[in-house]
Amino acid sequence: MTAGGTTRDDDVWIGLDLGTQSVRALAVTADGTVAGSGSGKLTSHRDGPAHEQDPAQWWEQVVVATRAALQGISPERVRGVAVDATSGTIVLTDPDGRPLTPGIMYDDTRGAAEVDEINAVGAEVWATLGYQRMQPSWALPSLRWLLRQHPELVGTARLAHQSDVITGRLVGRPVAADLSNALKTGANLDDETWPLDVFERLGIPATLLPPLVRTGAFLGEVGSGAAAETGIPVGTPVIAGATDGCAAQLGAGALRIGSWNSVVGTTLVLKGVSHELIRDPLGVVYSHKAPNGDWLPGGASSTGAGAVSRDFPGADLDELGRRAAAFAPTDVLAYPLVSDGERFPFIAPDARGFLLGDPRDDAEHFAAVLQGVAFVERLCFDYLDLLGAPIGGDLIVTGGATRSPFWNQLRADVLGRPLVLPENAEGALGMAVLAASPGREAADVAAEMVRIRATVDPRPEMLGRYDDAYLRLVGELEGRGWLPASVATLARERTGTGR
Repeated sequence: MTAGGTTRDDDVWIGLDLGTQSVRALAVTADGTVAGSGSGKLTSHRDGPAHEQDPAQWWEQVVVATRAALQGISPERVRGVAVDATSGTIVLTDPDGRPLTPGIMYDDTRGAAEVDEINAVGAEVWATLGYQRMQPSWALPSLRWLLRQHPELVGTARLAHQSDVITGRLVGRPVAADLSNALKTGANLDDETWPLDVFERLGIPATLLPPLVRTGAFLGEVGSGAAAETGIPVGTPVIAGATDGCAAQLGAGALRIGSWNSVVGTTLVLKGVSHELIRDPLGVVYSHKAPNGDWLPGGASSTGAGAVSRDFPGADLDELGRRAAAFAPTDVLAYPLVSDGERFPFIAPDARGFLLGDPRDDAEHFAAVLQGVAFVERLCFDYLDLLGAPIGGDLIVTGGATRSPFWNQLRADVLGRPLVLPENAEGALGMAVLAASPGREAADVAAEMVRIRATVDPRPEMLGRYDDAYLRLVGELEGRGWLPASVATLARERTGTGR
């Protein structure tokens, strides 16, 4: 750090992103220049509903990634570090923060039998927070299952989320948990406390629970032991991080009220910003809390680019996109689910993908699938509007789908709004934004760090051209009993037909 706390043009902030398969580290300057990067590989053990990782490996690979990212960067340039991790991944530790159990991963469902009681006991809190019910893979069911497996640890162990393990190692002692990672463990993000009466009724002692702080809070400074291993200088501020999904939203720069980050990877994920908490009676939308106290509502569909990978294996997607442009819009109607069951913008465990009509060739089939994903994206915004969420800000798009110029243009035309494509929106960049945010609005920092590579505008000649096909899909989803009539009605009203 420079004297007096002032910044220099070449100062860097470190973002650490722990995913399922790797750790990613970025050293980023105030203008978004990536001064250094590194990665480390993670392995998992899966067995039926079980999914575990070795917490020791988390730290080992953080060391690998940070050392690579900091090569050639002088210590006085490093100004802060923040960590994101997979949402809902937990471990039990001793009082000093040393892991006592394997890491129970975000999609481990061995706690499924705990869900009904958890939802009955915590119903009022979960409803207050807007998501209505916990899911089998969430952290609180996993925690209760873990305590049943290790009754000897009840009363002595401490809960830690995946990111807590790393921030604790950086500081050299156990630290507070950020509200973002604590959401799926049952933290009340509204009053920023643990609902201790709920935990008491569930047999979970308060002594198990770490203190809570907002994302962006100061946790401590890098200690000498961690500095020697990672290369991050002693005294570097450690800032409370977020889940990987929120980190990606930060990295995309979607932090102003009404702005949204739409991620089309294997599945479609939408995350936005609202001043008020969005309470969803269906429970398909749930909200994290932003560093400044605003809310980050979002949801995840079961449609997405995974359907493209499945339906067009080995195909030249650029060539398909060029040929598919001649069929846009197409009368062939696709509801391209990646897997059975839908989660957003409606809950329908029995939903199944379908293709109505006969594509003339693989290019029209391709156009129909991409069009179908864009229609679901549009329906998500219709549902968010029904809930009262602000949706009129920037739409920042990320994920693998943005590599397709045809798909980008199709989505802009279907949605009738510009798509903003950032240059780099990975979670580690989001954590660098957060590390640089203490004392400032994260949105202002992101405006400086997040670089925009392109904006795709809807074409005036395509205005309304997709409406009939979109409403056909709405009618099909409603007619099959999956889409609530209230959502279908609003979709028709927002389309301007009222039919």
